[in-house]
Amino acid sequence: MTAGHVLFIPGALMIGMFLGFILGTRAARNQFDLQQKRDAEREAARAARAAKRAAQADKPSSSSSSSSSSS
Repeated sequence: MTAGHVLFIPGALMIGMFLGFILGTRAARNQFDLQQKRDAEREAARAARAAKRAAQADKPSSSSSSSSSSS
């Protein structure tokens, strides 16, 4: 083993760890942002469904009162 290997192998490992840390951090941040976006979209969809259900719940109650008075 030459003296170059003593410097090259640890240097290559350090560069690999540094790049892995940078790329891993970026991937984790992107995943976190994507999860936050999905959560916000799900919450908006839940609110829209709840509003739709509330609107549908109001319609039958008003029409059922008019149908019950006609019987």
